[in-house]
Amino acid sequence: MTDVTEIEVSGDAGYRIAVGRGILDRVAASLAPDVRKVLVVHPPTLAAQAAELRERMQADGTREVLLAEIPDAEQGKRIEVAAFCWQVMGQADFTRTDAVVGFGGGAVTDLAGFVAATWLRGVQVVQVPTTVLGMVDAAVGGKTGVNTAEGKNLVGAFWAPHAVVCDLDTLASLGRNEAVAGFAEVVKAGFIWYPEILDTIEADPERAVDPATPEFRRSVELAIQMKARVVGEDFREAGLREVLNYGHTLGHAIEHAERYRWRHGAAISVGMLFAAELSRLAGRLPDAVAARHRHVLELLGLPTSYRPGAWPQLLGTMQRDKKSRAGMLRFIVLDDIAKPTVLQAPDESLLFAAYQEVAQ
Repeated sequence: MTDVTEIEVSGDAGYRIAVGRGILDRVAASLAPDVRKVLVVHPPTLAAQAAELRERMQADGTREVLLAEIPDAEQGKRIEVAAFCWQVMGQADFTRTDAVVGFGGGAVTDLAGFVAATWLRGVQVVQVPTTVLGMVDAAVGGKTGVNTAEGKNLVGAFWAPHAVVCDLDTLASLGRNEAVAGFAEVVKAGFIWYPEILDTIEADPERAVDPATPEFRRSVELAIQMKARVVGEDFREAGLREVLNYGHTLGHAIEHAERYRWRHGAAISVGMLFAAELSRLAGRLPDAVAARHRHVLELLGLPTSYRPGAWPQLLGTMQRDKKSRAGMLRFIVLDDIAKPTVLQAPDESLLFAAYQEVAQ
């Protein structure tokens, strides 16, 4: 086992995030001593690994571990899938002292967290993300939820994990496209908090997104540290945590328009460039910083444009987004690198002009 980085999330619902290689044994050790039953929620692609994890967790003979295989990606984030998990738990007589483990990408950990938050009004959940997106975003922070026909994550709950275990060895089988798509959330951390990440990408984009390199690990740990600090100060998104939505208002609308066929990171990439152009046109962000957005995203091969005719549909979806308040749209924008702020109720003509900068 290599060295392990421990990242602390402070606050009343505090917990620890472990980052390292070959650390899946920490999953069992992270559970409270009185846990006797565990539901491991996983996608079909990780069935064999989930079975191995079950054996590790049952090794001392004190726990019964059940597996719940759910559809991959956003298809797993449906209320019907949550109901399937509740059924498994009910038939196995899960109690308030039992637990759920989310083993998979961001959609899996979102669903597992929601199941844990709602079963008997809340049981322990340990998140074990196996994608870049899961490690730096979805599994950290306690936001859980499912999608509806009207939009993404409109039904959910804040429920802090008991622990998060990020084993970088689980990323070894990821294809480059998937790793890059997940890395969009790391890029976001670079723009709103840690410019070092942007410098690393510009120095060598291939090493930056290679899970085997120290550059990759450093950037991932920085992104997790950023989110841990923000979440520790603002668990329920009453203020500071809003900055994590940079690029997400338009990004979520694109995901919805594509019926989630686009990867989350790809949509957020376009959303970040839109937010940068909105910042620039609002007179807040220097031209060079907006141009740097496009440069960094294109270095990684992430998309920077979307269909020009989609604007009316995207605007309608954004107006229903959970980030709007009293019917007014709110966007996280930048005054400069690492200086995020809120732009509330921008004029629709300004929004349209910013969209023209990302329209194909």
